[in-house]
Amino acid sequence: MIISSKILQDAVDGISNLPGIGKKTALRIALHLLNGNMEIGKNLAVNLTALENIKFCKKCHNISDEDYCDICTSKVRDKNTICVVENIRDIIAIENTQQFNGVYHVLGGLISPLEGVSPDDINIQSLVERIEDNTDLKELIMAISPTIEGETTIFYISNLLPEETKISMISRGVSFGGELEYADELTLGRSILTRIPYGNATAK
Repeated sequence: MIISSKILQDAVDGISNLPGIGKKTALRIALHLLNGNMEIGKNLAVNLTALENIKFCKKCHNISDEDYCDICTSKVRDKNTICVVENIRDIIAIENTQQFNGVYHVLGGLISPLEGVSPDDINIQSLVERIEDNTDLKELIMAISPTIEGETTIFYISNLLPEETKISMISRGVSFGGELEYADELTLGRSILTRIPYGNATAK
């Protein structure tokens, strides 16, 4: 892509570094801002810079403006039902279904030896500590993408937990190999509502 202005070229290159945005789309965005819409660009720059101030909840590892996120501090959420997810995008997907009123725990990844991700690289130990500290825990929902890495992670966690821990999985409305964040809200919502007991938990 040949552009006569290095400033514009640098802007296009910067925008195209974002996921899902190619050079042509980046050029359209840059030209849109250039053609009398620079105020939008300035506001965007301010908002993006403010992302540096985002924190991660000390309890569940969700994004937050404070030390603890709004979900963990809410007085109407069921603190005794914990939904374990791979990443923050999965929380957003589940919240959009409006079918879950418990709290979350973000692992920040899945166990994947082939990619060099071990149990120590994700938030498993803090989950185990949460469960040990919560004597009133009713259910631990494994809302993890049904992939080989997801199954491995669920199996590993289940074997670290107290025998009496009730573990369930989202039902297979989400196809095996699919990513949770890409499931439509209706399918994901039904998968949460029709969750099933995790077999290995009852077999201990």
